[in-house]
Amino acid sequence: MAHAAAMAHIADLAEYVATSPSSYHAAATAARRLDAAGFTALDETQGWELGAGGYYVVRDGAVIAWVQPEAATATTGFHILGAHTDSPGFKLKPKPTTGSNGWWQAGVEVYGGPLLNSWLDRELVLAGRLVLRDGSVHLAHTEPLLRIPQLAIHLDRQVNEGLKLDKQTHTNPVFGAGDLAEADILGELAAAAGVQAEQIAGYDVLTAAAQRGEVFGHGKDFFASGRLDNLSSVHAGLIALIEHFRKPSGNHIAMLAAFDHEELGSASRSGAAGPFLEELISRIQASFQAGAEHTARALANSVCLSADAGHAVHPNYPERHDPANRPQLNAGPLLKINANQRYATDAVGAAAFAGWCQAAQVPYQEFVSNNQVPCGSTIGPLTATRIGIRTIDVGIPLLSMHSAREMCGVDDPWYLSRVSKEFFAA
Repeated sequence: MAHAAAMAHIADLAEYVATSPSSYHAAATAARRLDAAGFTALDETQGWELGAGGYYVVRDGAVIAWVQPEAATATTGFHILGAHTDSPGFKLKPKPTTGSNGWWQAGVEVYGGPLLNSWLDRELVLAGRLVLRDGSVHLAHTEPLLRIPQLAIHLDRQVNEGLKLDKQTHTNPVFGAGDLAEADILGELAAAAGVQAEQIAGYDVLTAAAQRGEVFGHGKDFFASGRLDNLSSVHAGLIALIEHFRKPSGNHIAMLAAFDHEELGSASRSGAAGPFLEELISRIQASFQAGAEHTARALANSVCLSADAGHAVHPNYPERHDPANRPQLNAGPLLKINANQRYATDAVGAAAFAGWCQAAQVPYQEFVSNNQVPCGSTIGPLTATRIGIRTIDVGIPLLSMHSAREMCGVDDPWYLSRVSKEFFAA
């Protein structure tokens, strides 16, 4: 049986995921929690008067929050936990209402790199932001509305020999039936947001699996949910930062940077390859009237913990993993290492992470890819390159990464939040 604190953390993670079906909702939900904890929301278009306390900024589907200690100066370093709010799936296209043969369908474009087959035969919601003609922004989150139906085995006798989905013709979900002239997917979204469909001038809307996260397995050891990559890290960092704010310690500015668009490569105004973090650090430094020398010293004394989910060893495909490094669920977060700097961890960072885990009484595991299975990357190398601070790649182990419903151990998100709290306080 998992530890009671870990079970409580998982229940809260399930709630956070349920209220965060899109990156815009993830940022908004984080903002509500930060407001409730006593953080101050800042507007990027206004002047800032900063002092000791907690602050946050939302930019589109990204949020950066930080706790500034009383003793902070122009040379105070930053301890930044980096994560991302977006997950793979499908994004609504322009002219989104389509259909044929009596079916109403939604025109969607593949977002990121989802496991396409995992999205079949699941009830889906639409969620994201609507921008009206007056410039106002409204979040929309429908009830279960869509489904991508798989072709029956009777009509494809070879399907179990290998399923191949055409991204254009086989992934358009259905949401109704009847006269196509009466179908209106934007009308469904408008009704969910409480606005008039004819006032919608723009939208960023994605699909999400409707089913809530659930604990399962012997001893309730496992947790299945959508969007664990990477809301598990956002949530862990958020919990740790709020706890740090309530009882601050340490000599650094503790910061959570949850970026959007990581699944697309992070090249956006709210992504890790964009200017968001650098601009925010510059404004904090400006509040200290810091010069270039001060900022260089502050950054040299800074660390980023890039938290993004990684892979547990798969029992049915063990050959896809490194033979000596085989992470297990519920054995602690991963320290992710790659010789080609697809992860930014180096020896100094690895030693530091080991120390924070020891202080937090949290186990950890090392992850490295099989040489014949190239690994993905994270915001870690981007942050290290753009900001020039030491970066360490970590994250909880998963099975079924990029599935519509991923799987983790119950203990690991709790472990990640504990070491994140220690990192913030260091």
